[in-house]
Amino acid sequence: MRIAVFQSDIEWCNEDANLSKVEHVLRQVSGVADILLLPEMFTTGFCVEADSLDENIGGKTKETLLTWSKEYDVAISGSFIAFDAGRYFNRAFFVTPEGEFVSYDKRHLFSIGAEGKLFSRGEKRVIVPFRGWNICLQICYDLRFPVFSRCVNNEYDLLLYFANWPKSRINAWNILLPARAVENLSYVCGVNRVGCDGYGHQQGGASAVYSPKGEKLLQLGSQEEFQIVELNLEYLRQFREKFPAWKDADEFEIS
Repeated sequence: MRIAVFQSDIEWCNEDANLSKVEHVLRQVSGVADILLLPEMFTTGFCVEADSLDENIGGKTKETLLTWSKEYDVAISGSFIAFDAGRYFNRAFFVTPEGEFVSYDKRHLFSIGAEGKLFSRGEKRVIVPFRGWNICLQICYDLRFPVFSRCVNNEYDLLLYFANWPKSRINAWNILLPARAVENLSYVCGVNRVGCDGYGHQQGGASAVYSPKGEKLLQLGSQEEFQIVELNLEYLRQFREKFPAWKDADEFEIS
């Protein structure tokens, strides 16, 4: 499976401009990649002032993604602001060319940044089946909580993190992504934004893909760019059979 990783410099509170960037990349990866991965809050950044929210939570993004996924024959995944049943969510999505739309609401809200004051916490972990792969969706701060990402009985093959991870803490990002790959015997991809957000925070970039052995398969820098990497499901299955550490894992339930 070929995945395109796009770390964008998100235009602050500008849904149209950010969607335009995505379509530009989609034109280039159509016929080349199976999935296009985008950062957390890819249409707006963390633009959560009350007067701007109403402009950015409508159905436009969802409908546009469904249309483009079919048109360009590429699955698309990232996160955006969602309004559902009277509550706001930081919502990850996975859109397929067949018209499926699967979502996951961020469970671990960044209390230091008061994320929980506006957004409601998600309760369920989500794993998406796609073309023979099982893909787990997680968002940014979730990366710091390994229990929630634990791959029990090889239930997923690829773990995705969509992020707005600041440059000041990028060392943790670079450590935790390969750690999640090694401990879960899974491919792991973290796609982060770049640039400076509306609050003056520099974002770290360093989007990366790791093998189940923790080997770096792709590493982006600190500029807006996209790259494509190919993942091998048979290699993953053979490695899990040869080194079945998952059989010795502790049993538990996430409540």
